[in-house]
Amino acid sequence: MAQDAIGTKPAATPRLRRFDLARPSRQHLLGYILLAPAVILVALIIIYPLFISLDLSFQNVKLARIGAARKPFTLANYEKLFASPDFWMACWVTVKLVTTVTVGSLLVGVSTALLVNNKFRGRTLARLAMALPWAVPEIIAVVMFAWIFDSTFGLVSWLIWKMGITNDLIAWVSTPGPAFWAVAVTMIWKGFPFVSIMTLAGLQSIPDDFYAAAKVDGANALQRFRWITLPSLMPVLGVTLVLVMLWVFRDFSIIKTMTDGGPLKTTTTLSIMTYEQAFGFFKFGYASAVGVVTLIICVIASLAMLGRGSKAMY
Repeated sequence: MAQDAIGTKPAATPRLRRFDLARPSRQHLLGYILLAPAVILVALIIIYPLFISLDLSFQNVKLARIGAARKPFTLANYEKLFASPDFWMACWVTVKLVTTVTVGSLLVGVSTALLVNNKFRGRTLARLAMALPWAVPEIIAVVMFAWIFDSTFGLVSWLIWKMGITNDLIAWVSTPGPAFWAVAVTMIWKGFPFVSIMTLAGLQSIPDDFYAAAKVDGANALQRFRWITLPSLMPVLGVTLVLVMLWVFRDFSIIKTMTDGGPLKTTTTLSIMTYEQAFGFFKFGYASAVGVVTLIICVIASLAMLGRGSKAMY
């Protein structure tokens, strides 16, 4: 009797069995428990401010204050927003800038990645030089391109004068048309290394056997790129284009430092408009409405691009 009592292990109580995470039927709970701190942190940093912005957009708030009484519910901010010519102008400028920078970054980034993917002497140094603009802070890039586009002694003005295109000085930053292209070129220079790095990673994952078989079948370089390289890169390029597009949508420092949204609002994007309404005119409710509409546009554009990319993949 004593031996049985010593040799046998006491049975676990039903309550302990319920919280036994080592059991196969309970192992998924351990994952939820480990993920809970990260989910809570993301909710506090991202989701909670979104709800605050959405709530402010339905209030006529001039200056948001913690602990202040909530203003009455109103749709006046959205009515004013959709009736404002400045909002539609900012939408048009944002669409133009997103399209120009995304297409430009794609062309330059993919071309650069295809170049440094080949084997040649100094390839490692070339890859480092390719990624250098991505490492440069945006404010430094803006200062460099402000000197490059200077109307008096800038490099671009000197090249145009040397090629005989025009003898007049072009005020790149203070003229509506040139100001837009100055901002776009700066953003392309800053953003194309990200596309190059992502594309190069995709190129490294393509098996060499594909190209060897295509060469045996008599495919030239253009055909190999069309039928092997491009379809294999579609998943990478789809995600990359969405990230570049979202970066252009939210970018603030390049435009603010270079043109401050001018001249004549030709470089005023939705992000610049949000900042001006919030911290220039202290209309936090109206600025929140602009931010909410910008978020909706970004979500719709991202889903459309991802859906089109998945269809092209298959």
